[in-house]
Amino acid sequence: MTSPVARALTVTVRAAAHGPHTACACPPAVLADRRDGTVVRHGDTVAKAHASDTDRGGLAVRLAVAAHPGLAGVLLPPLDLPAAELDGRPVTFWPHGTPVDPEHPEAAPWEAAAVLLARLHATPLDALPGPLPAMRGPHKAALALSRMRGARPPLTVADPVERAWAALPAWARAEAPMPGGPALCHGDLHLGQVVRHPADGDWFLIDIDDLGLGDPAWDLARPAAWYAAGLLGREEWLRFIGAYQSAQGPAVPADDPWPALDIPARALTVQSAALAVAKSTAEQRPLDEAELVVLDACDRIAALPAELPAERPK
Repeated sequence: MTSPVARALTVTVRAAAHGPHTACACPPAVLADRRDGTVVRHGDTVAKAHASDTDRGGLAVRLAVAAHPGLAGVLLPPLDLPAAELDGRPVTFWPHGTPVDPEHPEAAPWEAAAVLLARLHATPLDALPGPLPAMRGPHKAALALSRMRGARPPLTVADPVERAWAALPAWARAEAPMPGGPALCHGDLHLGQVVRHPADGDWFLIDIDDLGLGDPAWDLARPAAWYAAGLLGREEWLRFIGAYQSAQGPAVPADDPWPALDIPARALTVQSAALAVAKSTAEQRPLDEAELVVLDACDRIAALPAELPAERPK
C-alpha cells in the first residue's frame, strides 16, 4: 500500500511531465516510498520527495552541482522544472534512467561505476557552486545505529554491532572531522545509484542527497566491505578497484588500496549490519544469510585495532 505522500507525488509528477490538464495513459510507478525519500516515475519524468528535515540550502547547492557543466556525463542532471514542496518535503525532478538489473548481477557495471567515481572525485572544487556541504556518509552510518537501537533488538544480536561501532575511530562515527580529501564525494554509493540514460546509453550516478566534501575512500567502501566479508567476488572487486585506479581516482594509491579503504569499509559493514538488525527486528524474522555474514564481520571488526589497517582480504 502506498503512502499519502506517494499518492500525492504521483499527481505532482504527472502534472510536471504533461501539464496539469493533459490526459495521458502513462502508468505511474512508485520506485521508493520511505520517510527519507519517496520517488515516483511518470513516463520519462521522476519526482523525488526528500526527507522533511532536508537542509534546503544544502540541497540547492547539490542541485546546482548536479547541473554544472563540469559534472556532465558523471551526475544525472535535474530537470529544469520549478521547485516544489509536498507535505513539508522538498520535491526535485529528474529524467528517468534504467537501473542495474538485480536479476543479472553478472552484468553489473563495476568498471563504469568506478570510472564515474574517479571523475567525480577528481572534479576541481574551485569551479563548482558552493559552499559545498559535507559528505553525509558517516552521518548515515550513525543514523543506522540509531535506527537499530530504536528497534530494540535482542542484546545478543545487537552486541556485535555495538562493539564494532565502538571500535571505530570517532571520525567514522560522525563524531569528529573526517580526515583525508577534501574531494567531491557521492556519499552513498551502491549499484542502485548507477543508471543508464535511455537517450544515449551512458551510465550516470544518481541521488545527490549525500553529495558533498569528504574523503573519497568512503565512496569505495561498500564494495570493499562486501569483498572483505565475502559477499563480492574477487573478480568483481578487482574489476572495480582496477578501473578506479586506471582512471587515476585520487582515493587510493596505485599499489595497495587497502590502507585507505580499511576504516571506511569497517564503518560500512557496521552500517549494513545495523540496518539488517533493525529491519529483521521490525519484521519479526530471523536474519537471512547475507545479513548474518555482515553480523559475523562485526565480531571480527570489534577485535581489530581502531586505527591500524586490517588484514587484507585474500
